[in-house]
Amino acid sequence: MWPTLTFLLTLALVVLHFWWRRKYEHTKHALRGKAAGVTEHYEEKLDREKTRNEALFDSMVEGFLLLDKAGHIRLTNRAFRELFKVEGDVRGKSALEVLRLHELAEIIARLPVAKRVLGQELRLGGATDRFIAVNAAAIPGPYDQTDGAILVFHELTRLKRLEKARVEFVADVSHELRTPLSMIKGSVETLLDGAKDDPVAAERFLRMIERHSIRLETLVNDLLVISELESGRVQLNLQPVAVRAIVAKTMEDYEPLAAAKQIRLVNDTPELAVTADPNRLQQVLANLLDNAIKYGRQGGQVVVAGRAPDRGGVEISVQDDGVGLPAEALPRVFERFFRVDKARSREQGGTGLGLSIVKAIILAHGGEIRAESEPAHGAKFIFTLPRQSADQPDGRRA
Repeated sequence: MWPTLTFLLTLALVVLHFWWRRKYEHTKHALRGKAAGVTEHYEEKLDREKTRNEALFDSMVEGFLLLDKAGHIRLTNRAFRELFKVEGDVRGKSALEVLRLHELAEIIARLPVAKRVLGQELRLGGATDRFIAVNAAAIPGPYDQTDGAILVFHELTRLKRLEKARVEFVADVSHELRTPLSMIKGSVETLLDGAKDDPVAAERFLRMIERHSIRLETLVNDLLVISELESGRVQLNLQPVAVRAIVAKTMEDYEPLAAAKQIRLVNDTPELAVTADPNRLQQVLANLLDNAIKYGRQGGQVVVAGRAPDRGGVEISVQDDGVGLPAEALPRVFERFFRVDKARSREQGGTGLGLSIVKAIILAHGGEIRAESEPAHGAKFIFTLPRQSADQPDGRRA
């Protein structure tokens, strides 16, 4: 009987062992699955956080650069890479190795002591100068140490160019105003000193005062016109305009000026219709005809032509046969106060704003303008305007 009991007890122990073993394996497998699930959950959460942070940094307009405590790059955003034309993965490299900017390396080296560097400007060389503002801060770490650095970059190039344009504009306006004012003041002083008692001298100085007063008035009016056009405050009275008819009307006004130089005005425009403000279009043609006659060849001709390219719109050109423009002047002829020959331009009575006004009017119509020229073969100014369509209503537009 005891052997039987011993056998049964041993069998029970074996069964119990295998049961516990099976339960242990099952429990261990379950725990492993649960741990893997928890790990996977947190890994997915970390991936989502990382993706969200990278998207947040990439949405920033400013360039962003994160460095570790050794000065190696940990993170950059899209704006930073576009700003500095950085390609590929630069993580683990130093800022100096990637950007080759010693000024930036000096800023980073100052951070452990200075903690923050704000409003520092960097000048980047190249085909054209670029300016970038840098704001940097050290990341605090344990024991008053730094655990890296954050740098934010903002491009200043456009602001610098606008500031330069403003300074140059003020200087140009001051110069243009100073000359006629000086002539008027000098004439008045001469008259007060006794020239008024000489009828011939008095008339000569009064004519000079009148001429320079007209020049001042023209300059001020041109400045007001270009200011209104560029600010978008001018309303265009858009309507169908017959190109040939308005060219003929403008040429009629300039016949006396052309006749004085024995220049023949040729209207070579076909019967085309554009959508434009007729008064502004006549102002464009007047400025271009005035320039063409002034700088055209004595006894030559000025031709206004037009065509309708397949790509849409109407193209109008004004061409003279004078001395033409040098190649380096072509990109700048539409700048305010730019003159190829300053002495001759002032002698002709120009303000240096005519072509700027022309460009502003054409752009307000949604068109384009350009200049073409070969020295000694005249200059040609070409602009485009929207073509009038049959179902396009008349209207007004800013």
